[in-house]
Amino acid sequence: MAIKPSQIQTVLSRKRADFASFDESTSIYLAQYRQAWDEWIARSAEDRTAWVSAQEGDLGATPLEPINPKNRGIIRSGLTWDNREQSLNWVSEHLTDVTTFAVDGSQVFPQKDFSIPIALVQIGWFENHHSGEGGYEKDILLDVMTPKDLVADRSQPMDRWINMRRFSMEVQRLTRYITQARDRAIQQGRDPEKCLVFFDGSLVLSFASMLEDNIRAPYVDQILTLLRASQKHQVPLVGYVDTAQSNDITTLLRTFNKLETTRTIHDAKLLSRWMNWGDRTPLMTCDRGDILNYYADMRDQIAFTYLKTNANYPARLELPKWIWETGRAEAVINQVRAEVIVGNGYPYAIETADQTAVLQSRDRQIFYRILQDWAEQEDIPISLSQKMLSKARRR
Repeated sequence: MAIKPSQIQTVLSRKRADFASFDESTSIYLAQYRQAWDEWIARSAEDRTAWVSAQEGDLGATPLEPINPKNRGIIRSGLTWDNREQSLNWVSEHLTDVTTFAVDGSQVFPQKDFSIPIALVQIGWFENHHSGEGGYEKDILLDVMTPKDLVADRSQPMDRWINMRRFSMEVQRLTRYITQARDRAIQQGRDPEKCLVFFDGSLVLSFASMLEDNIRAPYVDQILTLLRASQKHQVPLVGYVDTAQSNDITTLLRTFNKLETTRTIHDAKLLSRWMNWGDRTPLMTCDRGDILNYYADMRDQIAFTYLKTNANYPARLELPKWIWETGRAEAVINQVRAEVIVGNGYPYAIETADQTAVLQSRDRQIFYRILQDWAEQEDIPISLSQKMLSKARRR
């Protein structure tokens, strides 16, 4: 039975005070943190450096680039156009002959309607040369997870192993691409310096800090391999987080101004008010501690900036610090801006990789049918519940 809109409206009206109270408390905290930001950027670079040096523990963020109190510390892009054609001309200046690459994944979780646990994991990737010839590559790779993969450790939910397998496949594909990127570019007559690899998400795996050691370690090992490959082969890597709720800058300001801790204020919410499309914050080093304590030589090697890419809160870009150290940061950020223009507010490479990887309902039904046919052929006892068979008949 469909939901009843009248009931939803009644419940929302009854709980209106909860929303109003939350909004009021958020406004108070936001004002405090914005004042702290103004005081922080008003300090001289020497004072900021001295203060940072005198602190103990993790500050959340430490400055890499100069911070100018003009424009509230925001680095203005100055990018405006009268029409779409003008913006695409700018894109051409920054993306022509730059090869972009992105990977995304999808999965089919085990169904209780099957007599044994089985899952499907698929990744898809998109490589775009942005050349006059229009060359690109889209492809997929899949894996079937068997009962051996899913119930080897019954202390962990099966979904955890599936998510780990998807992550591993995505990161391994990115790492392999970075490792081979320079040689492939030379073989294809392209400039090996013109390459940009997108990681769809944060390079700082905060979620992994809450996992047990044996679960956390594989995640960290994979991301460290990716970061080291980017550094070794000098292939730019950008972690793109569209709806970031990180608290690195707010942690810095809380320490600086001795503010109360609050979960309602995050970096993107704090900064968005002062940003226009294309604007960004000065690059900072992520000094979060926590999961970064497991990053060994890469602990202080991830920089970040917030980039306004659409009407919502700014996106968070994370990149290995070597990109800034070699003077390539602004060129890479411009390439991200260009990808966002092509993708109408979201990087085109990531968007296309997602479309390539995603498993639709039809794909799931095909997988189930192939699985059932194969099981019958191989005389492997996999049975379906009557509920699933009934759904299949009705649909």
